[in-house]
Amino acid sequence: MAQTQGAYYVPHGSHWPIVGSIGLFTTVIGAAQWMNGVSGFSALPLMYVGIAILLFMMFGWFGTVIRESVAGLYNKQVDVSFRMGMIWFIFSEVMFFAAFFGALFYARVLSVPWLGGEGHGALTNHFLWQGFTPAWPTNGPSEIGGSFQTIPAWGLPLLNTMLLLASGVTITLAHHALRSGHRKATVAWLAATVALGAVFLYYQAHEYAEAYGHLNLTLGSGIYGSTFFMLTGFHGMHVTLGAIMLVIIMLRVAKGHFTADNHFGFEAVAWYWHFVDVVWLGLFVFVYVL
Repeated sequence: MAQTQGAYYVPHGSHWPIVGSIGLFTTVIGAAQWMNGVSGFSALPLMYVGIAILLFMMFGWFGTVIRESVAGLYNKQVDVSFRMGMIWFIFSEVMFFAAFFGALFYARVLSVPWLGGEGHGALTNHFLWQGFTPAWPTNGPSEIGGSFQTIPAWGLPLLNTMLLLASGVTITLAHHALRSGHRKATVAWLAATVALGAVFLYYQAHEYAEAYGHLNLTLGSGIYGSTFFMLTGFHGMHVTLGAIMLVIIMLRVAKGHFTADNHFGFEAVAWYWHFVDVVWLGLFVFVYVL
């Protein structure tokens, strides 16, 4: 049973964490086997089962939290806990992307020049990779995946940058509308944010199709292809999750779940969306432009 100890709400025992753990484990095992060419039930279908379990967990767990919030069980101290939890979650996401940006930096600034004979790589170049030109982007040494072309920064990537920057404006306008008590305007601005995110994902999918179909730029295109698709792909996944959260928040606003002074659920999603915007700016500069 849920209990109240002092001024802090203590929720009842929940089965959702173990359900989520099972879903994550199943998804990762299935995805790892699929990416390594394993066929059968232990690969792609297993990943889909894991994703379904995760969706079930998210729907049930978030629904429980929403019902408790609407019932008025949360006070200021719980609100502070939610804020701290979201801050640490976004920090973990910052570290997640920092690892991939770090891999890009290491490969481009240190590893590739070493393989070309600079600094500590003189012997490596002499005995293993004579003739290797340390130029970026590269799929070498050995031209793994064959030759490829890069995606011009001033085409779809620039358009997607403008779309995400515009979505940062619309989510901010939605927040101001909510704080002013204009619920219909809040829903409208949230819908605009979701639409901009959806258009971004459409153009990213088009970009991927162009890369694989015409430019021979794939995950197998050496270190450049690997870092390109890991960074942009995980960012696209975060945009997808953010858009789903925005839709849920939009439905909650339409049902009257938030007030001008009590709407951290909205704020948390807005924080996440702004984080997604900032990560894309880094991607645009360091992956597409430089």
